[in-house]
Amino acid sequence: MMKFTAKTIAEYLKGEIEGNPDVEVTTVAKIEEGFEGAISFLANPNYEKYVYYTESSIVLVNRDFVPAKKVKATLIRVDNSYESFASLLTLYEESKPKKKGIHPTAIIEGSATVDEVTYIGAMVYVGENVSIGEGCIIHPHASIGDNTTIGKNSIIYSGVRIYHDCKVGDDCIIHAGSVIGSDGFGFAPVDGNNYKKIPQVGNVILEENVEIGANVVIDRATMGSTIIRKGVKLDNLIQIAHNVEVGENTVIAAQSGIAGSTRIGKNCMFGGQVGIIGHVKIADGTKAAAQSGISGSVKDPDTFVYGSPAFDFKNYQKSYIIFRKLPELKERLEEIERKVDSINEG
Repeated sequence: MMKFTAKTIAEYLKGEIEGNPDVEVTTVAKIEEGFEGAISFLANPNYEKYVYYTESSIVLVNRDFVPAKKVKATLIRVDNSYESFASLLTLYEESKPKKKGIHPTAIIEGSATVDEVTYIGAMVYVGENVSIGEGCIIHPHASIGDNTTIGKNSIIYSGVRIYHDCKVGDDCIIHAGSVIGSDGFGFAPVDGNNYKKIPQVGNVILEENVEIGANVVIDRATMGSTIIRKGVKLDNLIQIAHNVEVGENTVIAAQSGIAGSTRIGKNCMFGGQVGIIGHVKIADGTKAAAQSGISGSVKDPDTFVYGSPAFDFKNYQKSYIIFRKLPELKERLEEIERKVDSINEG
């Protein structure tokens, strides 16, 4: 078990200590659930009440935090307590022992190349001509299809299926149950209301530093590539269709779906259950509130949309005020119509 003193942590974060510099911590905890030997953080003012009686040994706070009363824990003042805590979590995760070696039940085809500094768990299958880079961790029951490449330090969790010919970049994370490279939804109608399958001969490319949540499906391209650019973060239960391109550093929340051949710009943010039709272009910096349905291209960068069909967020808010009053407005209109009819009859 790794131990860190307040002094070590403050030096790492370039923070200032108030309290005991020699107090040690071995784990992390939420401030409201703190206990001795844990470090917590305070960023949201709504949680300030917990800092006065938390049992955590160390609490990270912003430099401008002014306590209303005495704090028992040792404080470390930093520029941004939330970001600093995230850095500590990374350090904590990296301090854990790393698994290495290949489990005897794993099946690795003879033409595959696996770096020596790699962990491959039980019942993993690695296909022909696969290349797995240094420092990768492949958890049990994952399957890596033929001709696939996985870059350095990537983590593939249990039950992930990566189909043939796909490319996964450095420092990627794919969580349990996700499928990368399944066939795109391509069928041509033929006589008698039947459909003929269109072979999907492309692949999927994940660039570096991409994180894919659990039970995500990213379809291979009909031709060419479905591309997830560097820095993209996908939540759980997302569907990315064939030939989609997701721009770098875009984040998409759970249960969203993107139809085929759509191009999404960089630095976009989509809330949960956002749906986007196919063959449209979404400008850089676009934001879509949860449950928005985007039915056409978004041409202007940094646009914020809401609704289904989605349109400008501020206009949606104004329109929503009217939506809520529609029953009342209907009654008033009917009353006016009755009065007009009465006047006309008189």
